[in-house]
Amino acid sequence: MFDKLLEVEQLYEELERRMSDPALVNDLDEYRRAHKQYADLTEIVGVFRQYKEALKQLEETEQMLKGPLDEDLRDLAQMELDELKPRRAALEEQLRVLLLPKDPNDEKDVILEIRAAAGGDEAALFAGDLFRMYIRYADRRGWNYELLSTNETGNNGYKEAIVEIHGQGAYSYLKFESGVHRVQRVPVTESSGRLHTSTATVIVMPEAEDIAIEINEETDLKREHTLSQGAGGQNVQKNETAVRLIHKPTGIVVTCQDQRSQLQNYEKALRVLKARLYDIELQKQQDALGTTRKGMVGTGDRSEKIRTYNFPQDRMTDHRIGMTVHNLPNLLDGDIQPMIDALINADQAEKLKYETA
Repeated sequence: MFDKLLEVEQLYEELERRMSDPALVNDLDEYRRAHKQYADLTEIVGVFRQYKEALKQLEETEQMLKGPLDEDLRDLAQMELDELKPRRAALEEQLRVLLLPKDPNDEKDVILEIRAAAGGDEAALFAGDLFRMYIRYADRRGWNYELLSTNETGNNGYKEAIVEIHGQGAYSYLKFESGVHRVQRVPVTESSGRLHTSTATVIVMPEAEDIAIEINEETDLKREHTLSQGAGGQNVQKNETAVRLIHKPTGIVVTCQDQRSQLQNYEKALRVLKARLYDIELQKQQDALGTTRKGMVGTGDRSEKIRTYNFPQDRMTDHRIGMTVHNLPNLLDGDIQPMIDALINADQAEKLKYETA
């Protein structure tokens, strides 16, 4: 590991020299590539340098303890040694994680789809809760988002909501949210107070704008225009601005209706379609990994029940890592970072086991 880290540090220093070369500054594309590579290596090189300093201090302290020291200095040196050993171990672990292969999609924006599943009106209400939870999470992180399509049922419910989230590392944080989410609560419409279980599905896809997804718009797409649907009142459009795209080779259907013009809805529907096609390719790649794929967090079957939101017990439980967090109102207000961090850590632990097996 040390030799590999030395090579990374040498590359980092070479990039640093290249970026100060006026000739490179004049080549904007090459400068951007070098700057991105430099930025990607900054964290690991910084930790590696801390690690080397810790090793140096550890060696010096051990040498000091071998020599003649009075009792007070010996005690101080031993205290320093006791602090340096766990620091060295922690930095080693951090470096192992940083050396793991990166998901090439981690820095991408995401397209997030939420759909009501089993449970009728209550499922639509729950889908609305999840939609707002992710929007508020994006707000907490300072990300921007753009509604691509919604199908509201009234009373804050959604049959479907599709939103694009723009933010640094958005996919790396949200990719483990894909799956079936289950809610257990007493619906407001339930006069007898009976506990009701319903579900909604969440799919998180990396944005595919800069990826070559081949779509022949003349032969591959069937395009239909309809009136935008809403919950009634001012939400109902009188013009046929909603766009429905059917991808003939796969049968995928995408509808976007939230914009005021056909062109805007068409462009957004095309972005969603590209993301879905790219997601299919990703799933094929993950399937090809066989047993390795099954061990990773969040890369299982999309029909898998991943999380339960139990209102009577005021808890959210993620079934993949066995983690339970209380205070549902706060969680549904977007305070889900601890759960997301735990999923990322669990995935890294699985990858480390695989790398060292």
